[in-house]
Amino acid sequence: MTRPDTDAALDAYSQVVTAVAADLTPHVAALQVTAPDGRTGAGSAVVVPGDGLLLTNAHVVGRARSGRAVFGDGTETPVEVVGTDPLSDLAVVRASAGAPEPAVLGDAAQLRVGQLVVAVGNPLGLAGSVTAGVVSGLGRSLPTRDGRTARVVEDVIQTDAALNPGNSGGALADSASRVVGINTAVAGWGLGLAVPVNDTTRRIIATLVRDGRVRRAYLGLVSSPAPLPAELAERTGRRRGLRVVDVVAGSPADRAGLRAGDLVLDAGRAPVAEAQSLQRLLFADAVGRPLPVTVYRRGAMVDVIAVPTELTG
Repeated sequence: MTRPDTDAALDAYSQVVTAVAADLTPHVAALQVTAPDGRTGAGSAVVVPGDGLLLTNAHVVGRARSGRAVFGDGTETPVEVVGTDPLSDLAVVRASAGAPEPAVLGDAAQLRVGQLVVAVGNPLGLAGSVTAGVVSGLGRSLPTRDGRTARVVEDVIQTDAALNPGNSGGALADSASRVVGINTAVAGWGLGLAVPVNDTTRRIIATLVRDGRVRRAYLGLVSSPAPLPAELAERTGRRRGLRVVDVVAGSPADRAGLRAGDLVLDAGRAPVAEAQSLQRLLFADAVGRPLPVTVYRRGAMVDVIAVPTELTG
């Protein structure tokens, strides 16, 4: 027999999930796009502040320039692609009419591992799809490939909330129904991943709306936050750095001599403790400029100079 306190906890959990689902479902659309060559893509999109703006994944939009959005109440509207940023896997589209009020955006910087999150998607034929879970990890890096172009999506949220490709572009929300991530389902990974909503994301959205693209610097590191060894932490007064998990072959990081296993301590002469610390440095003004990077490797400090290139393709 289930204990009464367990019953109460389960009921409270259900109340949170159902409340978040009710709050967010009207703000999440099924998105279908068509590229000039006739190829189609499908996923979800979240209404965000702005005149008819919806946020989705760049891999959902691909090279499409237009499409349609269908909301949970059956409302349908044509959309035009405003801009895409493959490095963050974010894209903005604009509904020509009929978009509901925007969802409330939160701040993924406030998330903690173990925190309850709810994924709300609206894939075509499965309106209002909802799953729930916890934050399994923060600050992950996700290597992706588009044809021959290798990219790394930085600072993603890992969750055990079940996702499927139709949910790509949908909302990941906290218990207060604030959107803290945009779900991204990448075939073959078997993980629930989401692009965080934070200050960097807001900057990307504003740039996409203004310019249609984000001119980005590219390093080619796959990294994850990691604690510093006790002796190094005592010497530097810091607790965390970025562990290099992989280096994309032929990338600026590879040419600079960075290696898997390196512990990044500084970039641009500033401390690095999370993926976002590095991501903030990789906007347009970093392209072609020497970027000093200090890493801890096999008990020694190693300084290298990387020269970020512009992300293209």
